[in-house]
Amino acid sequence: MTDIADLIEPLIAFRRDIHAHPELGFCEHRTAGRIAEQLRALGMDVHEGIGKTGVVGVLRNGTSNRAIGLRADMDALPIHEQTNLPYASTTPGSFHGCGHDGHVAMLLGAAQHLSRSRNFDGTVHFFFQPAEEGQGGAREMVNEGLFDRFPCDRVFGLHNWPDLPAGTIATRVGPIMGAADRFDIRLEGRGGHAAIPQDTPDAIVAAASLVQQLNMIVSRRIAPTSSAVLSVTQIHGGHAHNVLPDVVTITGTVRTFDPAVQDRIEQAIRQVAAGVAMAGELAATVDYQRLYPATINDADATQEALDAAATVGEARLAPDPAFTSEDFAFMLQACKGAYIWLGQAKPEGSEPLHNPHYDFNDDVLELGVKLHVALAERHLARR
Repeated sequence: MTDIADLIEPLIAFRRDIHAHPELGFCEHRTAGRIAEQLRALGMDVHEGIGKTGVVGVLRNGTSNRAIGLRADMDALPIHEQTNLPYASTTPGSFHGCGHDGHVAMLLGAAQHLSRSRNFDGTVHFFFQPAEEGQGGAREMVNEGLFDRFPCDRVFGLHNWPDLPAGTIATRVGPIMGAADRFDIRLEGRGGHAAIPQDTPDAIVAAASLVQQLNMIVSRRIAPTSSAVLSVTQIHGGHAHNVLPDVVTITGTVRTFDPAVQDRIEQAIRQVAAGVAMAGELAATVDYQRLYPATINDADATQEALDAAATVGEARLAPDPAFTSEDFAFMLQACKGAYIWLGQAKPEGSEPLHNPHYDFNDDVLELGVKLHVALAERHLARR
């Protein structure tokens, strides 16, 4: 029987190959093809093209009708890599700066071990998901009937976490990652000569006032006991030094954990934009998009994850959720489960996620494989 430790060197090579050939969301054709090839070599039922480029491997053993889903995301980020590693991205402007290459390798390693050990009774569904980085690949898979075709009692997702030391595993009950919303506000007037401002509604002045008021929404309209972030990230307007522009646009993001707080902030943005526009004799249009919901862990699944984690590493209860978002939230809306952080920080520290110098820490590959295996074997233990 192949030991997990014996799988690691080939997994590192596989991970680095994926790293060198990153693919953006819904374009993971090479990555998906390599995964499908590996799963078929293990004798699994393999299903491709789910959620456009997603792959599902199905492993059955025994007679139980219990089932578990294990998910890894596959896509890269639109960032130019600056690591100078020997296996650095060969695709300019595309880079595995979030460690999804490591996630793929860990789940593939678990598939290899479980297909040989067969130390479980039931079905393991291996979900290799596209387009996590802002395009909602999990939503696409769910909308295409993922859990109807591959029903699960539990689903678990894992993400490397540079804020935690290597060897540690953390999760928590309830919200663990924030909802991610986007707002775009268009302030529109007539435009005119900058030397005659009295004749032209000034969209620039209105935009400056609006940014100030937007930044007061969380502190003045949301209870101090609630958590939320509102950040203005873009302002665009004007093209000449002596022209008052007819249009100024403002873009930003809102992060929340509670849908009621989310509703309150959207309402406040619309009210503030309308008030500023009225005062400035402008028209205001607000486009508010709810991109990802909050990632909310089921209590029983979270305990199950912590129990499994304690058998392979140092299990921790995460004290606070993160305001970053995760489209695994869509899977958790359709199936009970939990999202887990795998510490990967080296003793000297690690670069943060989405940094051009980031690289997945191969030293935690084995722990990630063991955690996936423990989750499957614990939930599908022989009775």
